[in-house]
Amino acid sequence: MWWFQQGLCILPVALVLWTAATFIFAYITAVLLRHVDPLVPYISDTGTVAPERCVFGIMLDISAYLGIATMYVRYKQVQALTVEEESKLHKLNILGLVLGWTSSFGMCIVANFQKTTLFSMHLVGAILTFGVGALYILVQTLVSLYMQPHVHGKSIFWVRLSIGIWTFASIISMFVSSVIMYSSLPGVDVAHKLHWIPGETGYIPHIISTISEWSLALSFVSFFLTYIRDFQKVTLRAEVDLQSNNLYDSPHYSITAPVNQSETSPLMAGGI
Repeated sequence: MWWFQQGLCILPVALVLWTAATFIFAYITAVLLRHVDPLVPYISDTGTVAPERCVFGIMLDISAYLGIATMYVRYKQVQALTVEEESKLHKLNILGLVLGWTSSFGMCIVANFQKTTLFSMHLVGAILTFGVGALYILVQTLVSLYMQPHVHGKSIFWVRLSIGIWTFASIISMFVSSVIMYSSLPGVDVAHKLHWIPGETGYIPHIISTISEWSLALSFVSFFLTYIRDFQKVTLRAEVDLQSNNLYDSPHYSITAPVNQSETSPLMAGGI
C-alpha cells in the first residue's frame, strides 16, 4: 500500500495538489495570453479574463469542496480523540469546523465573482477565505496545543504555530501595502488595472501586496500538508439504517422478507 492510500490522507493531498494546480494553470494561461504581467500578478487577476476565469472558477470551486471534506474529517478525528470532559477542546473543535466551512464558502464567492465584475462581492469572498481561514489555522493550532502530549508530540504544534505566524504576517503585509497602494492612486480604478509599469505611482506597494497574497496562499496550502500524517490514521464509514423493508407508501405492500439492516460500507476507502 502506498503512503497516500493509508487512511484518508488522500483528502489533504488532493486539496493541496488541486489548489496549487488551479493557481499555476490560471497564471500560465493569463501570462501567455498577455492578460496580466508575468511579475507576480494578483491571484484574482489571473482568473479575471476569459477563458482562464472559466476554468479558474470551476477548479477553485472543487478546491472549496475538498476543503469542506478535509475540515470535516479533521473535526471527526479530533472529536474521536477527545473525551467528554475536555470541554475546551470540543468547543474549539466545533469553532474550527464553522470557521473552516465559512472560509471554504468564501472561496466559492472568490471563484464565481471576479474582481472586475463585482468587486464588493469578490472582496467579501477574499475576507472570508483569508481572514476567516487564518482564524481556522489559529484554532487548529490551539487544538494541537491542547492535544499534546497525550495525542501527539510538540513538533506538530510548533510546525502549525510557525505556519500560523507566517499566515498572519502575510495578511498584515498585504493589508498595509494595499492601503498604501489605493491611497496613492486616487481616482484610479485599481480593481480593473491588470497591467503595471515599473516606476509608476503605486507600483512598489502593488508588488509588495501581490507577493504577500501569494505568500498567504502558500501558507494555507502548507498548513493542510500538516494533516497528511494525521489522516493516515483515520477512516470514515457510512452505515445504512433501514426503517422499512420496502419503499412503498402503502402498508398493503408490506413484505416480510429479511433485510440486512446492519450493512456498512466505507465512506471513503483508504485504498483508492
